[in-house]
Amino acid sequence: MSQKLKPTAKQKQIFIIHAIVFFAVTALTWMIYDKGVEGWAYPWPAWTTAAWGLSLIGHWCAVYLSYEDRGHEDYKRQEVNG
Repeated sequence: MSQKLKPTAKQKQIFIIHAIVFFAVTALTWMIYDKGVEGWAYPWPAWTTAAWGLSLIGHWCAVYLSYEDRGHEDYKRQEVNG
């Protein structure tokens, strides 16, 4: 059975930086998106928030839910010999 990989300190640090930048930029864009507009304004930050949020979730999964690939060495050996 494959073993779960423990994230390194560097991987955790990069993820935390990604999350901080995401929350800071998202808050900023939501604060400025309708400045000076009277009435309804199209909520354009929703698209960037959703896309970036999904990439943040993917980054979290890559850092904290990764398992070793036991067949990776066999694959590399077959690729070279193939």
